[in-house]
Amino acid sequence: MNHPQDLKYYVEHEWARVEGNRVTVGITEFAASELGDIVFVDLPAVGDHVKYGEAFGSVESVKTVSEIYSPISGKIVAVNDLLADAPEKVNEDTYGDGWMIVVELADQAELEKLWDQAKYVETYLSE
Repeated sequence: MNHPQDLKYYVEHEWARVEGNRVTVGITEFAASELGDIVFVDLPAVGDHVKYGEAFGSVESVKTVSEIYSPISGKIVAVNDLLADAPEKVNEDTYGDGWMIVVELADQAELEKLWDQAKYVETYLSE
């Protein structure tokens, strides 16, 4: 299972790619595989605000519906509209075309609360 080292990870199985003051957010490959085939993604609108640790949307799979939590606080500056017609991208390309939102970071200190790849893998994937 792939979990890139350059990303930060949130305890609820979201990833964060930090680029300056913008953070791209999605769910991890582990979460996507546990959910199974994703058939619908519900995301907020550009201009909405998200808060650290609060749900901002949901993914529906053939097994269940699961909330998506924000690993940081800020204003949404982009939403992956591709997922409306192709939710399977979350399963197929979790860290690429399967991204969900881009947030303009409100509090740089929140990044310190996120895990590195080693901590995420140790917590959820070690046997």
